Amino acid sequence: MSTYDLIVIGGGPGGYVAAIRAAQLGLKVACVEGRGALGGTCLNVGCIPSKALLTSSAKYAELSHLSSHGIAVEGASIDVGAMMAHKDKIVSDLTKGIAFLFNKNGVDMIEGWASIPAAGQVKVGDAIHEAKSILIATGSEPTPLNGVEIDEQDILSSTGAIAQDQVPEHLVVIGAGVIGLELGQVWARLGAKVTVVEYLDRVLPGIDGEIAKLAQRALSKRGLKFQLGRALKSVDKTDSGLTLTMDRVGKDKEEVIGADKVLIAVGRRPVTRGLGLGELGVAVNARGFIEVDGTFQTSVSGVYAIGDCIPGPMLAHKAEEDGVACVEMLAGEAGHVDYNTVPGVVYTDPEVASVGLTEEALKDAGTDYAVGKFAFMANSRARSTGDTDGAVKVLADVNGKILGAHICGAHGGDLIAELVLAMTKGATVAEVASTCHAHPAMGEAVKEACLDAMDRAIHA
Repeated sequence: MSTYDLIVIGGGPGGYVAAIRAAQLGLKVACVEGRGALGGTCLNVGCIPSKALLTSSAKYAELSHLSSHGIAVEGASIDVGAMMAHKDKIVSDLTKGIAFLFNKNGVDMIEGWASIPAAGQVKVGDAIHEAKSILIATGSEPTPLNGVEIDEQDILSSTGAIAQDQVPEHLVVIGAGVIGLELGQVWARLGAKVTVVEYLDRVLPGIDGEIAKLAQRALSKRGLKFQLGRALKSVDKTDSGLTLTMDRVGKDKEEVIGADKVLIAVGRRPVTRGLGLGELGVAVNARGFIEVDGTFQTSVSGVYAIGDCIPGPMLAHKAEEDGVACVEMLAGEAGHVDYNTVPGVVYTDPEVASVGLTEEALKDAGTDYAVGKFAFMANSRARSTGDTDGAVKVLADVNGKILGAHICGAHGGDLIAELVLAMTKGATVAEVASTCHAHPAMGEAVKEACLDAMDRAIHA
C-alpha cells in the first residue's frame, strides 16, 4: 500500500496542474488517470484537437479570399486524413509533454480508473492507495439528448466530430453554443453544408446579446445556416441518410430536414460516476455537480474537488486556477479564484471573447452603467487585414470600474486578456484608455471602447 500527501483523480487541465503545483510545494503526489494519456478531455478530444482543426480549416478557407490581395491559388485540395494526422500528432506531443512534467516534478502516475472506498483511500484496480487528501478532478462529458443515441458514426458528439475521415455533405449541429459553432465552422470551411439548430431564439447563450448578434451575422456570411427557436424531437435513420423532426418553439408547427451527419452539442455535464460519492457521503447538487466550500473541500473532510465537476464556468483555465488555489491552501498558503474574471472564448472566425457581466445582467440587476463600443471596421489594422467584422464592448459602473467586457472580432481571445487584467486589478476605463497602445494594432479598439465609455472616442 502506497501513501501520499495528495492523490489527484483525473489528469486533465485541473488535475495535472494541481498535481504539479502540489509537488512544487513539497507534497508527495500521485495522479490517477484511466484514459491512457494525460491531458483529459481538453487535450485529447476537446480544446486542443478542435483548435488544430479550426486552424487547418482556416488556412484552406483563406485560399478563396486572397484575390483582393492580388493572389490567385489554383488546384487547392483537402486531404482529411492528413489533417487528422496533423491534429493527432499535436495531441500526442502535448500529452507526452505532461508526462515529462510529471517526471520532472516527481509526480507519480497511476494508470486506471479510481474510486474512493473511504476518506483517505483511493482504489485503482485491486490496489488501495492512502492519502492525507484526495482531489477529484474528473471533468465533464457531452450532455446526451433524450431519445437520440450517439453512435459516433452518423450521430456524433464532439468526440466523433473531430475524427471524421471525410467531409460530410450536410452536417446538422444541434446547439448554437461554443462547441457547436466551432465544429460547425470547421466543416463548413471544408465544404460541408452546415445547419445549426438551436432551441433558443439566439446563438451563444450566456454571451452578451449584442455581441452574440454580431457573431451570428458574421458566421452566416461564412456559410453557417441558422434555425433558431427549434426543438429537436427525433433523428431517424433512413436509406438516404438521417431525417430530423423539429418543433417550432411556441408554435404548433413541425419541420423535417435531412442530413448525413448530426452533431449533438447541447452542453456538458460533470463526470462523477464510479467514484463511490454516494456511499462516501459527498454532497452533489441537483445538476450533478459536487458541492464544495471556499477551500474546495467537499462535505467529506479531506476530499476536495475542482474544475468541471463543481459549480462555475466549465473551462479548462478555470479548472487550472481551481487546482492551483486548492493545493496552495492545502500547503498553508493563500488561494482564491474569482469566477467573475474568468474569460471565455469561442474560437470561431471571428472569435468571441467575454469576461464579467453582460449588459442583460446589469439591466436585470438595475445597475447604473456606461457602455463603450468600438467597431473593428474603424480600426486601421483590421482594415489592413480584412478582419473588420465585430466590435469591442466595455461595460463600466458610474466610477469607471470595468464590470464586463465583450469582443467579437479577430484575435478576440488575445485582446480580452488586457481587460481581464484590468478587472482583476480594479482598473477603470480611464486607466485603460490612458495606456499607450501600439498603432496600427487590433488592441487600439480596446482603448477606443474605453474612451467611448467616457464619451471621448476619437475614431468613432
